[in-house]
Amino acid sequence: MNITRHTAVAGNASKGGKSKLWRKIKRNKELYLIILPVIIYYLLFHYKPMYGIIIAFQDFSPRRGVSGSPFVGFDNFMTFFNSIYFGRVLRNTLTISLSTLLFGFPAPIILALLINELRGKVFSRTVQTITYMPHFISMVVMCAMIREFVKSDGFITEILVNLFSYSGKDLLSKANAFTPIYVISNIWQGVGWGSIVYLAALTGIDTQLYEAAKVDGAGRWKQTLHITIPCLMPTIIIMFIMRMGQVMSVGYEKIILLYNEGIFEKADVISTYVYRMGLLQRQYSFSTAVGLFNSIINFALVILANRISKKLNETSLW
Repeated sequence: MNITRHTAVAGNASKGGKSKLWRKIKRNKELYLIILPVIIYYLLFHYKPMYGIIIAFQDFSPRRGVSGSPFVGFDNFMTFFNSIYFGRVLRNTLTISLSTLLFGFPAPIILALLINELRGKVFSRTVQTITYMPHFISMVVMCAMIREFVKSDGFITEILVNLFSYSGKDLLSKANAFTPIYVISNIWQGVGWGSIVYLAALTGIDTQLYEAAKVDGAGRWKQTLHITIPCLMPTIIIMFIMRMGQVMSVGYEKIILLYNEGIFEKADVISTYVYRMGLLQRQYSFSTAVGLFNSIINFALVILANRISKKLNETSLW
Protein backbone atom coordinates (compact mmCIF):
# COMPACT_ATOMS: atom_id res chain seq x y z
CA MET A 1 0.00 0.00 0.00
CA ASN A 2 2.83 2.32 1.02
CA ILE A 3 4.77 1.43 -2.14
CA THR A 4 1.76 2.34 -4.26
CA ARG A 5 1.40 5.65 -2.43
CA HIS A 6 5.13 6.50 -2.83
CA THR A 7 5.01 5.61 -6.53
CA ALA A 8 2.01 7.83 -7.01
CA VAL A 9 3.69 10.71 -5.14
CA ALA A 10 6.88 10.28 -7.23
CA GLY A 11 4.84 10.21 -10.43
CA ASN A 12 2.97 13.35 -9.44
CA ALA A 13 6.28 15.06 -8.53
CA SER A 14 7.74 14.07 -11.89
CA LYS A 15 4.67 15.37 -13.74
CA GLY A 16 4.78 18.53 -11.63
CA GLY A 17 8.46 19.03 -12.49
CA LYS A 18 7.82 18.53 -16.21
CA SER A 19 4.87 20.90 -16.24
CA LYS A 20 6.93 23.46 -14.29
CA LEU A 21 9.77 23.14 -16.82
CA TRP A 22 7.32 23.44 -19.71
CA ARG A 23 5.76 26.58 -18.16
CA LYS A 24 9.24 28.03 -17.73
CA ILE A 25 10.08 27.30 -21.39
CA LYS A 26 6.81 28.89 -22.55
CA ARG A 27 7.40 31.96 -20.39
CA ASN A 28 10.99 32.45 -21.66
CA LYS A 29 10.52 31.10 -25.19
CA GLU A 30 12.46 34.04 -26.74
CA LEU A 31 15.56 33.17 -24.69
CA TYR A 32 15.26 29.48 -25.59
CA LEU A 33 14.93 30.40 -29.28
CA ILE A 34 18.14 32.44 -29.06
CA ILE A 35 20.09 29.51 -27.66
CA LEU A 36 18.53 26.97 -30.07
CA PRO A 37 21.05 27.54 -32.95
CA VAL A 38 23.92 27.01 -30.50
CA ILE A 39 22.41 23.73 -29.30
CA ILE A 40 21.86 22.57 -32.89
CA TYR A 41 25.45 23.52 -33.79
CA TYR A 42 26.88 21.49 -30.90
CA LEU A 43 24.62 18.52 -31.62
CA LEU A 44 25.53 18.45 -35.33
CA PHE A 45 29.22 19.28 -35.26
CA HIS A 46 30.41 18.17 -31.81
CA TYR A 47 28.18 15.32 -30.60
CA LYS A 48 27.08 13.58 -33.80
CA PRO A 49 30.71 13.05 -35.01
CA MET A 50 31.46 11.33 -31.70
CA TYR A 51 29.77 8.30 -33.21
CA GLY A 52 33.03 7.86 -35.15
CA ILE A 53 34.84 6.96 -31.92
CA ILE A 54 33.51 3.45 -32.42
CA ILE A 55 36.15 2.77 -35.09
CA ALA A 56 38.78 2.84 -32.31
CA PHE A 57 37.41 -0.60 -31.37
CA GLN A 58 37.27 -1.89 -34.95
CA ASP A 59 39.59 -2.90 -37.75
CA PHE A 60 38.03 -0.13 -39.78
CA SER A 61 37.98 -0.28 -43.56
CA PRO A 62 36.46 2.63 -45.57
CA ARG A 63 35.20 0.07 -48.11
CA ARG A 64 33.22 -1.90 -45.50
CA GLY A 65 32.19 1.15 -43.43
CA VAL A 66 31.49 1.39 -39.70
CA SER A 67 28.66 -1.18 -39.77
CA GLY A 68 30.67 -3.74 -41.77
CA SER A 69 34.10 -3.47 -40.12
CA PRO A 70 34.93 -6.18 -37.56
CA PHE A 71 35.23 -5.39 -33.84
CA VAL A 72 38.69 -5.96 -32.35
CA GLY A 73 38.05 -4.71 -28.80
CA PHE A 74 41.04 -2.95 -27.22
CA ASP A 75 43.61 -4.29 -29.71
CA ASN A 76 44.34 -0.83 -31.14
CA PHE A 77 44.96 0.57 -27.66
CA MET A 78 47.25 -2.36 -26.76
CA THR A 79 49.17 -1.86 -30.03
CA PHE A 80 49.78 1.76 -29.04
CA PHE A 81 50.82 0.93 -25.46
CA ASN A 82 53.25 -1.75 -26.72
CA SER A 83 54.61 0.45 -29.51
CA ILE A 84 58.25 1.57 -29.33
CA TYR A 85 56.97 5.12 -29.88
CA PHE A 86 54.60 5.11 -26.87
CA GLY A 87 57.21 6.15 -24.30
CA ARG A 88 58.73 8.78 -26.59
CA VAL A 89 55.53 10.55 -27.62
CA LEU A 90 54.10 10.45 -24.07
CA ARG A 91 57.33 11.84 -22.57
CA ASN A 92 57.63 14.58 -25.20
CA THR A 93 53.94 15.53 -24.87
CA LEU A 94 54.17 15.85 -21.09
CA THR A 95 57.52 17.71 -21.25
CA ILE A 96 56.28 20.29 -23.75
CA SER A 97 52.84 20.65 -22.16
CA LEU A 98 54.04 20.93 -18.55
CA SER A 99 56.80 23.38 -19.56
CA THR A 100 54.17 25.49 -21.33
CA LEU A 101 51.93 25.29 -18.25
CA LEU A 102 54.76 26.17 -15.86
CA PHE A 103 56.09 29.17 -17.78
CA GLY A 104 53.16 30.09 -20.03
CA PHE A 105 50.29 30.07 -17.51
CA PRO A 106 51.68 32.76 -15.14
CA ALA A 107 52.83 35.02 -18.01
CA PRO A 108 49.37 36.58 -18.83
CA ILE A 109 48.70 37.10 -15.10
CA ILE A 110 52.00 38.94 -14.63
CA LEU A 111 51.39 41.02 -17.77
CA ALA A 112 47.87 41.94 -16.61
CA LEU A 113 49.22 43.01 -13.19
CA LEU A 114 51.92 45.13 -14.84
CA ILE A 115 49.46 46.78 -17.25
CA ASN A 116 47.13 47.44 -14.32
CA GLU A 117 49.92 49.39 -12.62
CA LEU A 118 50.49 51.67 -15.64
CA ARG A 119 49.05 55.13 -15.06
CA GLY A 120 49.17 56.65 -18.56
CA LYS A 121 46.11 55.46 -20.54
CA VAL A 122 47.76 55.99 -23.93
CA PHE A 123 50.87 54.08 -22.91
CA SER A 124 48.76 51.32 -21.33
CA ARG A 125 46.65 50.87 -24.50
CA THR A 126 49.79 50.91 -26.67
CA VAL A 127 51.34 48.13 -24.58
CA GLN A 128 48.12 46.09 -24.78
CA THR A 129 47.89 46.50 -28.57
CA ILE A 130 51.53 45.50 -29.10
CA THR A 131 51.17 42.40 -26.91
CA TYR A 132 47.88 41.34 -28.60
CA MET A 133 49.33 41.53 -32.13
CA PRO A 134 51.20 38.15 -32.23
CA HIS A 135 47.88 36.38 -31.50
CA PHE A 136 46.53 37.47 -34.89
CA ILE A 137 49.49 36.20 -36.88
CA SER A 138 48.64 32.95 -38.68
CA MET A 139 50.39 29.80 -37.52
CA VAL A 140 52.19 29.36 -40.85
CA VAL A 141 53.59 32.92 -40.79
CA MET A 142 54.46 32.57 -37.10
CA CYS A 143 56.45 29.37 -37.73
CA ALA A 144 58.20 30.97 -40.74
CA MET A 145 59.23 33.87 -38.47
CA ILE A 146 60.50 31.50 -35.79
CA ARG A 147 62.55 29.62 -38.41
CA GLU A 148 64.10 32.92 -39.55
CA PHE A 149 64.89 33.98 -35.97
CA VAL A 150 66.66 30.74 -35.01
CA LYS A 151 68.47 29.82 -38.23
CA SER A 152 72.29 29.93 -38.22
CA ASP A 153 72.39 33.67 -39.04
CA GLY A 154 69.08 34.59 -37.33
CA PHE A 155 69.10 37.35 -34.71
CA ILE A 156 68.39 35.00 -31.77
CA THR A 157 71.25 32.71 -32.82
CA GLU A 158 73.51 35.78 -33.19
CA ILE A 159 72.62 36.87 -29.63
CA LEU A 160 73.52 33.41 -28.29
CA VAL A 161 76.79 33.45 -30.25
CA ASN A 162 77.78 36.83 -28.79
CA LEU A 163 76.64 36.17 -25.21
CA PHE A 164 77.36 32.48 -24.69
CA SER A 165 79.88 31.61 -27.44
CA TYR A 166 77.30 29.36 -29.10
CA SER A 167 78.57 27.43 -32.14
CA GLY A 168 76.11 29.22 -34.44
CA LYS A 169 74.22 26.18 -35.78
CA ASP A 170 70.51 26.40 -36.63
CA LEU A 171 68.72 26.01 -33.28
CA LEU A 172 65.97 23.86 -34.84
CA SER A 173 68.61 21.28 -35.76
CA LYS A 174 69.33 20.73 -32.06
CA ALA A 175 66.83 18.40 -30.35
CA ASN A 176 67.31 19.89 -26.86
CA ALA A 177 66.50 23.40 -28.11
CA PHE A 178 63.06 22.46 -29.47
CA THR A 179 61.10 22.61 -26.19
CA PRO A 180 62.48 26.08 -25.16
CA ILE A 181 61.77 27.41 -28.68
CA TYR A 182 58.21 26.04 -28.58
CA VAL A 183 57.46 27.35 -25.06
CA ILE A 184 58.99 30.82 -25.55
CA SER A 185 57.28 31.33 -28.90
CA ASN A 186 53.96 30.19 -27.35
CA ILE A 187 54.31 32.76 -24.58
CA TRP A 188 55.13 35.49 -27.11
CA GLN A 189 52.12 34.55 -29.23
CA GLY A 190 49.54 34.21 -26.45
CA VAL A 191 50.57 36.36 -23.49
CA GLY A 192 48.72 39.50 -24.62
CA TRP A 193 45.53 37.72 -25.63
CA GLY A 194 45.52 35.63 -22.45
CA SER A 195 45.83 38.74 -20.27
CA ILE A 196 42.42 40.05 -21.45
CA VAL A 197 40.53 37.80 -19.02
CA TYR A 198 42.65 38.93 -16.07
CA LEU A 199 42.41 42.62 -17.05
CA ALA A 200 38.62 42.26 -17.16
CA ALA A 201 38.69 40.64 -13.71
CA LEU A 202 40.89 43.47 -12.38
CA THR A 203 38.33 46.09 -13.41
CA GLY A 204 35.78 44.39 -11.14
CA ILE A 205 37.79 44.85 -7.94
CA ASP A 206 36.18 47.33 -5.54
CA THR A 207 38.28 50.53 -5.48
CA GLN A 208 37.26 51.14 -1.85
CA LEU A 209 39.54 48.25 -0.88
CA TYR A 210 42.53 50.13 -2.32
CA GLU A 211 41.50 53.38 -0.63
CA ALA A 212 41.20 51.61 2.73
CA ALA A 213 44.62 50.02 2.18
CA LYS A 214 46.15 53.45 1.42
CA VAL A 215 44.70 54.83 4.66
CA ASP A 216 46.41 51.95 6.48
CA GLY A 217 49.71 52.92 4.82
CA ALA A 218 49.94 50.07 2.27
CA GLY A 219 52.12 50.78 -0.77
CA ARG A 220 51.54 49.52 -4.32
CA TRP A 221 53.33 46.23 -3.68
CA LYS A 222 51.31 45.44 -0.53
CA GLN A 223 48.07 46.44 -2.28
CA THR A 224 48.89 44.01 -5.08
CA LEU A 225 49.84 41.29 -2.63
CA HIS A 226 46.87 41.62 -0.26
CA ILE A 227 44.07 42.93 -2.53
CA THR A 228 44.72 42.44 -6.24
CA ILE A 229 46.03 38.87 -6.22
CA PRO A 230 43.44 37.48 -3.72
CA CYS A 231 40.61 39.12 -5.73
CA LEU A 232 42.08 37.66 -8.93
CA MET A 233 42.49 34.18 -7.47
CA PRO A 234 39.03 32.72 -8.42
CA THR A 235 39.64 33.70 -12.07
CA ILE A 236 43.14 32.19 -11.95
CA ILE A 237 41.80 28.92 -10.52
CA ILE A 238 39.04 28.63 -13.14
CA MET A 239 41.51 29.32 -15.95
CA PHE A 240 43.91 26.77 -14.47
CA ILE A 241 41.23 24.05 -14.30
CA MET A 242 40.33 24.72 -17.95
CA ARG A 243 44.02 24.63 -18.88
CA MET A 244 44.35 21.19 -17.24
CA GLY A 245 42.00 19.85 -19.90
CA GLN A 246 44.68 20.53 -22.52
CA VAL A 247 47.69 18.96 -20.80
CA MET A 248 47.80 16.06 -23.29
CA SER A 249 46.74 18.21 -26.25
CA VAL A 250 49.89 19.81 -27.62
CA GLY A 251 48.79 21.28 -30.95
CA TYR A 252 50.15 19.39 -33.94
CA GLU A 253 50.11 22.33 -36.43
CA LYS A 254 52.98 24.26 -34.91
CA ILE A 255 55.12 21.18 -34.26
CA ILE A 256 54.63 19.83 -37.78
CA LEU A 257 55.65 23.21 -39.20
CA LEU A 258 58.76 23.40 -37.01
CA TYR A 259 60.14 19.91 -36.52
CA ASN A 260 62.24 17.66 -38.76
CA GLU A 261 63.34 14.04 -38.64
CA GLY A 262 66.62 15.02 -36.95
CA ILE A 263 64.80 16.19 -33.78
CA PHE A 264 61.92 13.65 -33.69
CA GLU A 265 63.43 12.28 -30.50
CA LYS A 266 62.38 15.45 -28.60
CA ALA A 267 59.70 16.98 -30.84
CA ASP A 268 57.38 14.10 -31.74
CA VAL A 269 54.21 14.25 -29.60
CA ILE A 270 50.93 12.31 -29.47
CA SER A 271 49.07 14.68 -31.82
CA THR A 272 51.78 14.53 -34.53
CA TYR A 273 51.92 10.75 -34.12
CA VAL A 274 48.13 10.57 -34.64
CA TYR A 275 48.48 12.76 -37.73
CA ARG A 276 51.16 10.53 -39.26
CA MET A 277 49.35 7.29 -38.46
CA GLY A 278 45.88 8.49 -39.43
CA LEU A 279 46.35 10.68 -42.47
CA LEU A 280 49.71 9.61 -43.92
CA GLN A 281 49.62 5.86 -43.19
CA ARG A 282 45.80 5.54 -43.24
CA GLN A 283 45.60 3.57 -39.98
CA TYR A 284 42.25 5.13 -39.07
CA SER A 285 41.30 2.82 -36.20
CA PHE A 286 44.72 3.01 -34.59
CA SER A 287 44.92 6.83 -34.75
CA THR A 288 41.36 7.12 -33.38
CA ALA A 289 42.31 4.88 -30.45
CA VAL A 290 45.35 7.06 -29.70
CA GLY A 291 43.24 10.23 -29.93
CA LEU A 292 40.59 8.70 -27.65
CA PHE A 293 43.24 7.76 -25.09
CA ASN A 294 44.45 11.38 -25.21
CA SER A 295 40.95 12.77 -24.66
CA ILE A 296 40.20 10.43 -21.75
CA ILE A 297 43.37 11.52 -19.93
CA ASN A 298 42.49 15.20 -20.49
CA PHE A 299 38.94 14.62 -19.23
CA ALA A 300 40.25 12.85 -16.11
CA LEU A 301 42.69 15.71 -15.40
CA VAL A 302 39.89 18.30 -15.59
CA ILE A 303 37.72 16.28 -13.19
CA LEU A 304 40.66 15.81 -10.81
CA ALA A 305 41.70 19.49 -10.88
CA ASN A 306 38.08 20.58 -10.36
CA ARG A 307 37.62 18.26 -7.35
CA ILE A 308 40.91 19.32 -5.74
CA SER A 309 40.07 22.99 -6.23
CA LYS A 310 36.56 22.50 -4.82
CA LYS A 311 37.93 20.74 -1.76
CA LEU A 312 40.73 23.24 -1.09
CA ASN A 313 39.07 26.62 -1.71
CA GLU A 314 35.48 25.97 -2.85
CA THR A 315 36.15 27.45 -6.31
CA SER A 316 35.28 25.13 -9.18
CA LEU A 317 33.74 24.91 -12.63
CA TRP A 318 30.72 22.94 -11.38
